[in-house]
Amino acid sequence: MHEFLVAVVAFIVLVGVMVVVHEFGHFAVAKLCGVRVEAFSVGFGPRLFGVKYGETDYKICILPLGGYVKMTGETPDGIATPGDSQEGVNLADDPGAFTSHPRWQRMLIGLAGPVANFILAFVIMLAYYVWINEVPKHEVAATTVEWVVPGSAAAQAGFQPGDIIRHFDTVDNPDWDQVNQRGQLNMNQDVAVTVDRNGQPVSFTLHMPASVKGQDFDISDAGTIPEFVPGPILVQQVAGGTPAAKAGLQPGDAIQAVDGHEFHTVQALLSYMQTGQGNPITLTVVRNGAVQPPMIAHPAKLDSEYKLGFAPVPIPFGPSPLPLKAATAKSVKFCVEGSTLIVEVLGRIFTHKVSVSELSGPVGIARMAGNAAETKGWLPKLGLASEISLNLGILNLMPFPILDGGLILLLLIESVLRRDIGINVKERIYQAAFVVLIAFFAFIIFNDVTKLPFFTHLKP
Repeated sequence: MHEFLVAVVAFIVLVGVMVVVHEFGHFAVAKLCGVRVEAFSVGFGPRLFGVKYGETDYKICILPLGGYVKMTGETPDGIATPGDSQEGVNLADDPGAFTSHPRWQRMLIGLAGPVANFILAFVIMLAYYVWINEVPKHEVAATTVEWVVPGSAAAQAGFQPGDIIRHFDTVDNPDWDQVNQRGQLNMNQDVAVTVDRNGQPVSFTLHMPASVKGQDFDISDAGTIPEFVPGPILVQQVAGGTPAAKAGLQPGDAIQAVDGHEFHTVQALLSYMQTGQGNPITLTVVRNGAVQPPMIAHPAKLDSEYKLGFAPVPIPFGPSPLPLKAATAKSVKFCVEGSTLIVEVLGRIFTHKVSVSELSGPVGIARMAGNAAETKGWLPKLGLASEISLNLGILNLMPFPILDGGLILLLLIESVLRRDIGINVKERIYQAAFVVLIAFFAFIIFNDVTKLPFFTHLKP
């Protein structure tokens, strides 16, 4: 219940802010162009309260799911609708009506919403890098493989512990985020990989596994466990009666090796124990600077996984704010890479290289927002907000009627034809687009719901 409430609140706040900023872009440019804006609403439904200033009603409505801007004469037929300031009047000669303005101004108004989302994404990340920029205090800069799960896709491809990834798919010298992004784009496909192994380049092909419904993709799904920090695994707490306690582990111990393998993270240790299926393991432990006699531990199944029953010392993170110039460059890079990735995903969906079921709708976004809200640190929260803002901007630029891109496309066609498209034709286009959009929206919601843990855990 707690997770559900957090997800709902995070979704309302996150999407609400994104949509309001989007609509503010339309509002600001419409005002600059002299279009009459009758309402700027935060939320939908009945009006709770607000203030009318000039010709615009600035209001808060009861349903806090985004907002909207209402411009005079915004409907395809150019006739004022119920609630307009000139209801029932032909607005063709009204200088304040949307349809009375030049097409280039109407294109700017349509473009302003997505641009506002791009600006918001940039500003969010700029603020993060200038004032926060959390980094691991003992970060491993290279994309180094710590462990390769025996029998996994990575092992079959030829990965070995200690490999440094120099090329993955289309990216040279990628970081782990880029490896995950490229891996997700190529699920159930082959990816070209080049690694640095003891100073020598080694190239091979990795077949990415298919997606697991209801789970977020991670490169470890292919059997590659990343190395994020150097040094041993530090023990913070040992639960009584667990395999760790029986083996003799104590808080403050440092696990230098397991069966001779130097692991640096618990993720690698857990993966190793799952492969062993509960077989005894030998721990090399340092306590107060002195190497202890080998400890024999017998992993036990706890919460469906083989574990030892100790809590590790968390990877230490700390703020490392960047100068304005460096922060600007990183913010631009974040937005460019995020936008390029979104466009590539859409392209792969249209070419059937990525399933449309990989898209997330309101339920999926709510889950991500809830997870980000409960994840320690600011990057998961602000990064997700920026990514959603970029998504909203790019999706609205798609040349589909009802979306901003569809409006711009129709205006471009009218500019080429040097005349307006007929009212009846426009109405049919918008009606058909509305039906398609509703059907697509219903599919996305259904797809989101089937990814919920309740459904993914059901056995056929």
